[in-house]
Amino acid sequence: MRIATWNVNSAKQRVPRLLPWLEERRPDVVCLQETKLSDAAFEDLFAAPLAELGYQAAHHGQGQWNGVALLSRVGLDDVEAGFAGQPDFGGRAEARAISATCGGVRVHSLYVPNGREVGSDHYAYKLEWLEALATTLPSGPAEVALCGDMNIAPADADVFDPAAFVGHTHVTPAERERLAAFGLTDLVRAHWPRARVFSYWDYRAGMFHQDLGMRIDLVLASAPVAERVAAAWVDRAARKGTGPSDHAPVIVDLDEAPDGDIGPVVPPPSNPRRGGRTRLPQER
Repeated sequence: MRIATWNVNSAKQRVPRLLPWLEERRPDVVCLQETKLSDAAFEDLFAAPLAELGYQAAHHGQGQWNGVALLSRVGLDDVEAGFAGQPDFGGRAEARAISATCGGVRVHSLYVPNGREVGSDHYAYKLEWLEALATTLPSGPAEVALCGDMNIAPADADVFDPAAFVGHTHVTPAERERLAAFGLTDLVRAHWPRARVFSYWDYRAGMFHQDLGMRIDLVLASAPVAERVAAAWVDRAARKGTGPSDHAPVIVDLDEAPDGDIGPVVPPPSNPRRGGRTRLPQER
């Protein structure tokens, strides 16, 4: 079974890339984040083409912000939008989580709050949101996979320059502790413990072409799922070319690897920049 997760940064804008990608990579289960569509708009846009490709779909949206979806060719059972105890922000439960049982695995598509600035209300909300999700997991099935844009780089190795991120969200001890509290295996990092692997590159300042990125799109899984991993990689090809998302899909193959164990990033970056202090685009 091939599981993929992708923050598409507007499903409507990504239609010319998403549908051909589904045909090319043929994932069995797909978790999408930041669809930025209402449920009705997602249905109108994707119901027919996804059915033609053999996918069932479930979407949890709120219009121009957030939005998550699950696509599956191996069953889509017991769909749950949100999760028990999910906190509100600004008096509203945001569309950031959806789960279902697909091929015997409880799969969660997650768009974790960004946090914005350390010490802000949104940062506190992010930590509370993660704590609430961790509380619900022990009551769920043993075979579970949390997939999505976690907006956390698990370790310093998961950002291009740790010094550049000091004082920013995504790398604080509190965020990393909340991620570790899930008690799950980071499948890409477990498969490639020492590799340079990123999944997000800012649109600005040529960050993608210099491979100045972050690894914040993750698949975290329980032991029964982690033991089945045959390949785990970032589909960097989907970040190239015209009109891409700023995130690349993360793909995990269970039991067998149709493309072989082809490496942590496909294709690898051609001209990565290494060493030296690099300022983040928003600081320039």
